Amino acid sequence: MTVLIIDDEPGLRQTVSLILSGEGYEVQSASDGEEGLARARELQPDIILCDVRMPRLPGLEFLKRYREQGGNGLVIVMTAYGSTELAIEAMKAGAYDYLPKPFSADQLVLTLKKAEEREALRREVGRLRNEVRIERRYGDIIAKSPAMREALEIASKVARHPSPVLVTGESGTGKELIARLIHNESDRANEPFVPVNCGAIPENLLESELFGYVRGAFTGADRDRPGLFEAANGGTLFLDEIGDMPMTLQVKLLRVLQENEVRRLGENRARTVDVRIVAATNKDLEEEIRQNRFRRDLFYRIAVVPIHLVPLRQRREEIPLLVQHFIDVYNNKLRLDIRGIEPEAMRLLLDYPWPGNVRELENTIERALVLADGPRLTAENLPPHIRMPVPVLDGTELPEDELSVKKHNAALERRLIRKALERTGGNKTRAAQLLELSSRALLYKIRDYGLE
Repeated sequence: MTVLIIDDEPGLRQTVSLILSGEGYEVQSASDGEEGLARARELQPDIILCDVRMPRLPGLEFLKRYREQGGNGLVIVMTAYGSTELAIEAMKAGAYDYLPKPFSADQLVLTLKKAEEREALRREVGRLRNEVRIERRYGDIIAKSPAMREALEIASKVARHPSPVLVTGESGTGKELIARLIHNESDRANEPFVPVNCGAIPENLLESELFGYVRGAFTGADRDRPGLFEAANGGTLFLDEIGDMPMTLQVKLLRVLQENEVRRLGENRARTVDVRIVAATNKDLEEEIRQNRFRRDLFYRIAVVPIHLVPLRQRREEIPLLVQHFIDVYNNKLRLDIRGIEPEAMRLLLDYPWPGNVRELENTIERALVLADGPRLTAENLPPHIRMPVPVLDGTELPEDELSVKKHNAALERRLIRKALERTGGNKTRAAQLLELSSRALLYKIRDYGLE
């Protein structure tokens, strides 16, 4: 720690310097308050020992100007006999402590050790506050891993500008939360945030949903209806799963983004819109471009600022924070009083690969809270596929000495369901047909295997 001694007595400065240097402190000195201010600005000392009575700039005036200039070191004032009132006045003005002259070496060292402990505590409190601020800065988004902090910092910076953003990442990583963060931290925060899932709306309806229609544009169009672009005017339109948008609509979307105009179905005139676009996808759009399933010009238009969210399995340090967050959320929502989670249950959560990412973890914690009998979540409250995980991921085999037919059947079934979902782009109805299962049975299995 750096200590600055400010006193007009050369002998005292030398004696104190020798004592403190012997204790391992880095010591500098100044002969009066004016010089002390200059040295304090230069050195940024942790602790300042300052005499109360000095020529040119007395101790109280030094303390006042030091604080006004942003100095945050701990100031200990040194006072001669009979100057206790001045010392108390200095402490009221922000000094940490005072030393009455003459003082012994032990008194000096003890006072500085106490100040050093306080300074270390202050720094630790500041560090913890900063960590909490970072982890909780973005509302429901937990950000402790470097990758997530970087993603959120980018989102926060780009929010101030109208540039289009493309958020990529696996399903369940929180892409819509990022989109809402960008909207909420922008100057459009008081205007609409309109989300639309481009993969959930049938192709023949998506165009009318986005751009609107006029009466008589098609069978059933009995009135004029504005589209989502107009609904989001002045705000943000979140195009989720944009990789699933049909090529024919990609052309029309590109035109809207270039011209800032929409034309309702069945209408000739264009309407000006002011919409900020945030798009998201779990697909590799560059690969989609190579396969002629996504337009390159549209990609460059929407991906001005790309943000990638890493899967939960690559940021496991956030799992305990997320678990406690979801316990708090669902305690409030379900009127429960679960106070935490047992270490064995947490170990299982940390070991599980979370193919469904944060969304799957939230589902798991809600389920566990509903099933819990005691004040804390236990391993028994977790789903079977987490308590007894099947050691098979993406085509790797079970160990040769694993002879459980039940585990092998479950592993095969889970793998087939995942492949069917991948092949159909997540379309559960088509996946159920490929698997020769009923849609209801597939939904149950998707939930049980944690593939949501």
